[in-house]
Amino acid sequence: MATLSGSMSKLHRKIALVIGNQSYSKRPLVNSVNDANDLADALRIIDFQVTLGADCTHQKMANLIDDFADKIQDQDLVMFYFAGHGFQYKEQNYLLPVDADEKIKRETNIKFNSINAQETLESLSSQTSYVTIFILDCCREYLFDDTSKFRGAKSSGSGLHAMIAPGGTLLQFACAPGSLAADGGGQDRNGLYTKHLLKQISVPNKHVDLIFSSVGAEVYKESKGKQMPYRVSSIMIDDSIYLNAIDADTKRSPSPSSKRTPVPTTPCKPSDEHKPQPTLPKPSYSVNISANAKWKQNGVTIAGGNGYGGATSQLWGPQALFVDDDQTVIIADFMNHRIIQWKNGDTTNGQVVAGGKGAGKGLHQLNGPTDVLIDKETDSLIICDKNNQRVVRWSRRSGTTLGEILIDNIYCNRLAMDKHRYLYISDTEKHEVKRYELGEKNSTLVAGGNGSGDGLNQLNRPIYLFVDGQQNVYVSDYENHRVMKWAKGAKEGIVVAGGQGKGNALTQLNYPNGLYVDTLDTLYVADWVNHRVIRWTQGDKKQGTVIVGGNGKGVGANQFHSPEGLSFDRHGNLYVLDCNNNRVQRFSIEYDL
Repeated sequence: MATLSGSMSKLHRKIALVIGNQSYSKRPLVNSVNDANDLADALRIIDFQVTLGADCTHQKMANLIDDFADKIQDQDLVMFYFAGHGFQYKEQNYLLPVDADEKIKRETNIKFNSINAQETLESLSSQTSYVTIFILDCCREYLFDDTSKFRGAKSSGSGLHAMIAPGGTLLQFACAPGSLAADGGGQDRNGLYTKHLLKQISVPNKHVDLIFSSVGAEVYKESKGKQMPYRVSSIMIDDSIYLNAIDADTKRSPSPSSKRTPVPTTPCKPSDEHKPQPTLPKPSYSVNISANAKWKQNGVTIAGGNGYGGATSQLWGPQALFVDDDQTVIIADFMNHRIIQWKNGDTTNGQVVAGGKGAGKGLHQLNGPTDVLIDKETDSLIICDKNNQRVVRWSRRSGTTLGEILIDNIYCNRLAMDKHRYLYISDTEKHEVKRYELGEKNSTLVAGGNGSGDGLNQLNRPIYLFVDGQQNVYVSDYENHRVMKWAKGAKEGIVVAGGQGKGNALTQLNYPNGLYVDTLDTLYVADWVNHRVIRWTQGDKKQGTVIVGGNGKGVGANQFHSPEGLSFDRHGNLYVLDCNNNRVQRFSIEYDL
């Protein structure tokens, strides 16, 4: 473990391995996969590169840990998180895979069919990383069938054993050694410990020790003293170690390079009036864009750009955007638990149009919205209210203060709507996309649904969606680093972008996010880790073309820091949701006819 001083955590690459196991055959849990999914999403928002595992067998867990350890580079900020069952055996803690019930029949099976927590910690911290944070939310009750065969083992009924923190590590237990943690029991989406961890993990410029102190205090308070988180630290660094480090200057004012100026709403400059003007399409689900179109390389900030925060001039971890016919931009403002719109020409302040009353389950509240679209027939917003596991509708009429639930008990990640007003929802827990008729609870599977994997009939954390006029469904297959196209009624999809492993070559994607398909079936992808927007034409499925960005991570007018969503207005101007810069950039189209 390297020893450093005087550098901010934001200068270090941040990587995390997050695992949640709950589908144990004999002693299933309720919240562990939710805990892992939600923590992974929260970490991605603050610029962690996350490897996620859910309901892992022993072999899968071992492979994930080995692969993750191999990826650790010099001076990385490393995090490991496990939620699931665990137990102690001969003063060692073991993390249980979901096939433990079938494979561990006696003491001699333990070492070969579970994961030794101390060995895992030492494996990760023995690298040349900056800091290693190791979180165990697994102090849950687990009892063996025949205790006579496990005389040396203590279940989680006795809690986990204390562990040694190697140099440069912070070890965090959800509860003190020898005690139990609450799983949530189905009443809440998350277990008690992770529920409070999610509230603290993204707080800007909060030292990591203070984050875990705050989590511990809230868990102890809510459990009325029954659960007391416990941590051991051997970090000997003078730095202020932040998980979400943001410069004070960034919060106070936008970068000079992102100074906002009015953007013309017509596609050509006055000096180009002699050029033929394109025929503007009627509002539709795809925009007619010339095959030779290019965009200005410097974007103009038309929403946010004033650092993170909850003021109407700010955004915080925005996740998706929708561009209306009049160029109003509507944004799912995740960390502010609200939907906010910015009118064309007013780049100073937005207007909250849904939520904004703090995180909660009330009909006047949202909790981590991740997508929004407009249903023009009812003049209402359809919102993916992710952390409340529901889809809600919110009228756009002035004075509306309450939403209505359309679909509940669904792990909704992103939304799309086709021209027939069918609603499409991506589910990252079930690795599938389903179609719903508005007002109906029944659904039709349209993509995936065959478990997590990289087969043509599978998806691995499907996120953003786009549905074209023929009801073809395009899916950003996040963990497979590809975009899939599923024709209506198809049992398998086809790869239309990426699929060559993650990387920065023009043949590759690195965690694809927002999607758009124009009337020529040209695909546009927000390439998250590569900080660029890339285009794939129908004639070339093997290699894309960068149209904006690709100039490294940054705050410049020609740069992004984790682009999330993208869309076009009816003129062909490109809008990009620049998540970690907390802004929306507009890139004016320049026709080359």
